[in-house]
Amino acid sequence: MALRTFTSTAKPIARLIEEFNKLPGIGPKSAQRLAYYLLRVPTEQARDLAEAISAVKEKIGLCSICFNITDSDPCSICRDEGRDHTKICVVEELSDIIPLERTGKFNGVYHVLHGVIAPTEGMGPEELKIEQLLSRLQNSSVTEVILATNPNLEGEATAMYLQHLISPLGIRVTRLARGLPFGGDLEYADDVTLSRALEERQEV
Repeated sequence: MALRTFTSTAKPIARLIEEFNKLPGIGPKSAQRLAYYLLRVPTEQARDLAEAISAVKEKIGLCSICFNITDSDPCSICRDEGRDHTKICVVEELSDIIPLERTGKFNGVYHVLHGVIAPTEGMGPEELKIEQLLSRLQNSSVTEVILATNPNLEGEATAMYLQHLISPLGIRVTRLARGLPFGGDLEYADDVTLSRALEERQEV
């Protein structure tokens, strides 16, 4: 549909519109507005955007310890000796770390699963960073694992699966308190709700 809509547009603009249209949440009209906006801005500003996108793909990778995004390995959080490395907060996605950090209530470290167990979407435990988490816990000083998966069916199933694997290791496993509404996403929770969920986390 996008091809038919923009066939009368100059090829470079049509291509840019099509690429924007591939982004999540960007429909054909928004893609067209973005493309024409970039056409109007100074060349230097457009070049800065292109370089920023290129740098993200070329210089950003995953931390070999927690699998957060980083431009150096290990990431700054894993390198920080001022943080409590005996506590690991397990999150689904990279974007979940930002709101937790914003609360200022957690001074431990993280582990990013890069998804949840969702059989209908072809996501099993082997597709997640679960094996790496278990390896990280073996013969470590970790005393608590906080399961901060989202409060929905997939998040709950993933938390239960992890609890089953971690508990035999003799490590305390906790879950964020139910201040988070069922079906909500961690990424969109407000700071107060997240702070209370961290402070009142429960054994699982």
